[in-house]
Amino acid sequence: MANTQSAKKAVRKIAARTEVNKARRSRMRTFIRKVDEAVESGDKDAANAALKTAQPEIMRAVSKGILKKNTASRAISRMSARIKKVGA
Repeated sequence: MANTQSAKKAVRKIAARTEVNKARRSRMRTFIRKVDEAVESGDKDAANAALKTAQPEIMRAVSKGILKKNTASRAISRMSARIKKVGA
């Protein structure tokens, strides 16, 4: 358990940041889920539109420290590949 005032404050700050990060991660995952649902339904246009809105949201998560840049790029690349297969 935290003993000093500064340690107690750090615990409060970490808890607050955790809540913010959870919300951001959840928001990002929602956008990704919309892309996945569009791909599963077989609607290429909807999937492309969903990817177009998900991409900036994923990169925003990178800028906020939720994901690393390469992880986000890999996720976007894989979604693009899945969308490409829908039309074929």
